Amino acid sequence: MKKLGTSAGMAVVAAGLLTITACASQPTGGEPASSPATGQDSASAAASEPATSAPAPAAEGMVNCQYTASGQSARAADPPPMTDVPATGTSVVTLNMTEGPVTITLDRANAPCTVNSFQSLAKQGFYDDTACHRLVDQGMYILQCGDPTGTGRGGPGYRFADELTGSEQYTKGVVAMANAGPDTNGSQFFFVWADTQLAPQYTIFGTIDEASMEVVTSIAAKGVSGENSPAPISPAQIETVSLG
Repeated sequence: MKKLGTSAGMAVVAAGLLTITACASQPTGGEPASSPATGQDSASAAASEPATSAPAPAAEGMVNCQYTASGQSARAADPPPMTDVPATGTSVVTLNMTEGPVTITLDRANAPCTVNSFQSLAKQGFYDDTACHRLVDQGMYILQCGDPTGTGRGGPGYRFADELTGSEQYTKGVVAMANAGPDTNGSQFFFVWADTQLAPQYTIFGTIDEASMEVVTSIAAKGVSGENSPAPISPAQIETVSLG
């Protein structure tokens, strides 16, 4: 596997980020309480800059994506490329975590702009040395990661649109984007470690294999750190990210 290197670039802010809420489990720790998996709250969405003009049509098998500045980045990161983004096939990314490797098969055909963003952030080291900050083990079963601040409010300084069919099922092994409402995706994402009922509002962009699921469930099995904290007891630290 090739380790993805780190590169710094311009960034901007997000005022409140990813939360995943369900009828039996509401977020805590200052996260928005309006939706199951949140990335940016309404304040950061309102502060976002106007979109630029649309680029020329994409080449065959490609799409163009829009990433709109929104708030301040939790860690220096450049926005992803926006033109001729691959929209077919799959790719693989491995999160080398304290508990073991978690390999995600990314679905470019289903969510090309999401995969493009995720890979871009990974290549820049955005996810290196970050802890998964939220574990839910009642009512829904998710492990949420992707915020370098560890608070649930950090993002990459931009947002982008949902990629949904309306028939999403959040079954065991799914990897989806957290958000704070429609079209507020940023850097935060979640693993579904047991079948979970959620409205089809969270872009599914990948799946994990059985060996990776064992790592995630081992984190979940240790529970959360306290009654008023959603953080897992297990370190759940993403040390580095590898491609391939």
